[in-house]
Amino acid sequence: MAATETKAQRVERLKGELNPWEAYAEIVRFAREGWDAIPLEWLGTYFRWWGIYTQGDGVGAIGGKGGEGKATRHFMVRIRIPNGQLQAHQLRTIAGLAEGYARGIADITVRQNIQLHWVTLESLPDVFQTLWRTGITTMGACGDVTRNVTGCPLAGVDADEIVDASPLVHAATRMLNGNPAFYNLPRKYKVSITGCRVWCAYPEINDVGLTALRHPATGEIGFAVRVGGGLSTDPRLAGRLDAFVHWHEALPVLRAISEIFRDSDVLRQNREKARLKFLFLQHGWTGEKFLAAVEDRLGGSLEHGVPDDPPEDVYRDHVGIHRQRQDGLVYAGVAVLRGRLTPAEMRAAADLAERYGTGELRTTTMQNLLIPNVRRERAAALARELDAAGLRLESSPFWRGTIACTGSEFCKLALTETKGFARALVEELETRLPGFDEHVKLHVTGCPNSCGQHWIADIGIEGKKVKVDGALVDAYYFCVGGGLGRQAATARPIGLRVPATDVGATIERLLRAFLAERFAGESFRQFCARHSDEELRVRLAGGRVEATERDVPAGRPPHGVDG
Repeated sequence: MAATETKAQRVERLKGELNPWEAYAEIVRFAREGWDAIPLEWLGTYFRWWGIYTQGDGVGAIGGKGGEGKATRHFMVRIRIPNGQLQAHQLRTIAGLAEGYARGIADITVRQNIQLHWVTLESLPDVFQTLWRTGITTMGACGDVTRNVTGCPLAGVDADEIVDASPLVHAATRMLNGNPAFYNLPRKYKVSITGCRVWCAYPEINDVGLTALRHPATGEIGFAVRVGGGLSTDPRLAGRLDAFVHWHEALPVLRAISEIFRDSDVLRQNREKARLKFLFLQHGWTGEKFLAAVEDRLGGSLEHGVPDDPPEDVYRDHVGIHRQRQDGLVYAGVAVLRGRLTPAEMRAAADLAERYGTGELRTTTMQNLLIPNVRRERAAALARELDAAGLRLESSPFWRGTIACTGSEFCKLALTETKGFARALVEELETRLPGFDEHVKLHVTGCPNSCGQHWIADIGIEGKKVKVDGALVDAYYFCVGGGLGRQAATARPIGLRVPATDVGATIERLLRAFLAERFAGESFRQFCARHSDEELRVRLAGGRVEATERDVPAGRPPHGVDG
């Protein structure tokens, strides 16, 4: 009897049999013939290469079996937005698609994408063709491919940037996305390229992160390279290679790294251990070995690295009115709570970008939306019109700092509902702590896989289930003190799990303790760093409680449902 095929073996076989990017005609046929014409390999695998996931039934993982909930006959469709750069007509088009095909829902993701939900099979060809006509695509937004290449949303306008790196973002996208040489990677592959000083594209948690720096001896602008970052259930911050990468070397270096990942057969044996970071976590690779492999692919040595300057702290939501590098111009950053926009809000933002700016907009990794290139003297009028449209330039730290993943509303792998919960939690915290004015990143993720990036949050809460009066209810497990930059560290699991209804009061206790006990000038992260897990748990719980395990499930992580 033949051995049963493992999950990894099945996926690898399917990828070897078909490049989904070359089979768009099949999607058109399915749309014409109906749901029953779709083979299981398309529902479970190939659709993802086109930015498509089957949508959950709203119950989440506990509504199914094997760690995955039931799928409906609707899709989530993710739109790829390289560097978060949009034109007004493109956002207006997305608004029309959200209104016509997605029940009025569009979500900005933590990778600067925009997601639609409730999309039917029959509408997929029209959605794709409408997007293509405006110059954007869903191709490669999911699957075992290079995901949306992220960058600083202020590229080209940041008053303090080292260089505008967005041309490299778009060149990298052209090199990797749609290229048959890179359709079959071991798993998802995330790239960040930024020329800003504060690394708001989070290079430390990408598979590859290029950050601009100026060579201290020559003054030339080049890049430092970090590799092997990622979150999920095994968080690892990317390690820096000993190389100064010149501008003209950036794409060849990225291609070499991509080929190393693609050709690492050892990563194809286990779907749960298939990201680039596992070369370092499980297979004995070091930075030196990786650099040697890159140089071998390049056929020559790279210049030795020079010191770079990680930011003191990474909290840059870009919210409010701020000056640009161009004299007399400012940008307006809108705080979009949990990234969710209505068609009316998108149309309003597009109209205002054309009337007050140059028709450009930017999405951010904190799920916000920016309008650049506004004349300073017109900023106040723009602010009034944004407010009238329900788009906030000014808001509480809770509104500004809260991130939420898709959650069980649409995701088959989530344990808890997150989007509605995040909004209610923000409103509760604004009531409980009026006047609180410290920057705090509060990340809500619906399961241990960290699509809401709870590992890099000041307060990261991870979705669980607990029994209350015999019934399973949503609950959250607390991780505290995460962040990136000079003191980069993943958040510490504190050993406390509470029902969702108690989260607001729990956070209030911790933040009131911070306000009462902090040293002069001390940030929340610094406050957490000088307290033990037990001390923080006491402040969260309001008294001593036994530590609770995180209960990480043995099931597989999702196939990249994060943004």
